[in-house]
Amino acid sequence: MEPCASPQSGRYHLFWRTNIIMLGILISLSLVFSAISFSLGITLPLVQFEKFYFFSETPSLIELVLGLWNEGRQVIAILVVLFSIIFPLLKMLIVFNAAIDQDSRPFPRWLSYLAKWSMMDVLLVALVIFGAKTSGIATAIAQPGIWFYAAAAILSVVGAELLRMRSSR
Repeated sequence: MEPCASPQSGRYHLFWRTNIIMLGILISLSLVFSAISFSLGITLPLVQFEKFYFFSETPSLIELVLGLWNEGRQVIAILVVLFSIIFPLLKMLIVFNAAIDQDSRPFPRWLSYLAKWSMMDVLLVALVIFGAKTSGIATAIAQPGIWFYAAAAILSVVGAELLRMRSSR
């Protein structure tokens, strides 16, 4: 007779109970660090632009939005706020709610379609850095904000996937 072969055995129950506890810990850690990383990602500088070795700018995502707004580019500022701040925050809140309220349906159907665009902002900033470096207009150097923002997107996806694993059991 093989140990852990039947679901009634104590070892089998202990194994699955330990896995569920570990899964809960991983979900909690990924969601907490996702929220912290998101906060740091939107407030810390994303990129440093150096022009002519004398002028330097290190804007955060919030400063970029405010700069667009003050320059009269309200439509672009609103789009950046919607897709870079509000959408990731809304997604994070839905995942947090699913983690806390295990009885509810974990995710709305539309969230899985929009989740594919989670890393779009990180890609856009990377393209801006690449464009600035290759054009010779400015030297662009990635700053901690972009790494925290990317970490928030990745940890949010990891948390959502772990929740899907937990709910499928």
